[in-house]
Amino acid sequence: MLIDAHAHLDHYDDPQEALTRIEDRRILTLANAMDPDSYRRNLALAKDSAFVLPSFGVHPRRATEHSRNLSDLRPMAEQSPMLGELGLDFHWVRDTETYPHQIRVFEFLIREAAERDKVVNLHTKGAERRILDTLRAFGVKKAIIHWYSGPMDVLDEMIGEGYLFTVGVEVLYSEKIRDVARAVPPRQLLSETDNPGGHRWLAGEVAPPDIIADVVAEVARLKGLPPEKMEAVIQANFLRLISGDPRLAGAQALLERQNDNATRRSNAVSDQ
Repeated sequence: MLIDAHAHLDHYDDPQEALTRIEDRRILTLANAMDPDSYRRNLALAKDSAFVLPSFGVHPRRATEHSRNLSDLRPMAEQSPMLGELGLDFHWVRDTETYPHQIRVFEFLIREAAERDKVVNLHTKGAERRILDTLRAFGVKKAIIHWYSGPMDVLDEMIGEGYLFTVGVEVLYSEKIRDVARAVPPRQLLSETDNPGGHRWLAGEVAPPDIIADVVAEVARLKGLPPEKMEAVIQANFLRLISGDPRLAGAQALLERQNDNATRRSNAVSDQ
């Protein structure tokens, strides 16, 4: 099964059309939230598809408006089976006055995740070292590092911590991202689109959800693997991340059914 471990389903102009493509291609899609309203929209979309896994988070760009009302975020942080998108951005966000607000919201949500042993889906741009230090301080181990493009020494330390890393559509365009993909061990790789904004930012147009297959194929090429093998590795990585978490039992069951179906198909071919 293809896995898009970081997308913003509610941001499509036509989310229902995107859902149709996700269903047709059977793409397990982690629908990350930007803020509470975004989370509620993704929850509504998830009712229409077992392939959509919504999570609550506050993007660094939205932190200022929520940093003084942290208690309002707690019910959603408790409800959500994992947390994302959250993190810090000291690169694209140039207004340094927002940084204390970003840190306040980020540390609040990281504390919530640590107390409940939840997976976090992290935005790290320009704040890679600060985020690594925070994860270590709170003892968070179940982390997805979204679209890493920071210093390679920090990447090496994050790899050492066992975090998973999404490689997305920029791998189709950027040697820097190809270097990141080469550096991350296969068992710590995930795939993403960051749709609809990711490809639009790179190429000026929104790509359909199934561009994730092109991402997996390119990562497979970099790792010297057939695309179907890379797809299976990514599926196994995500399953290992969520295994045993009752809040994510639905996603586990979906992935395990796909494994069973793939095994039956392989056996049927072998018997012919």
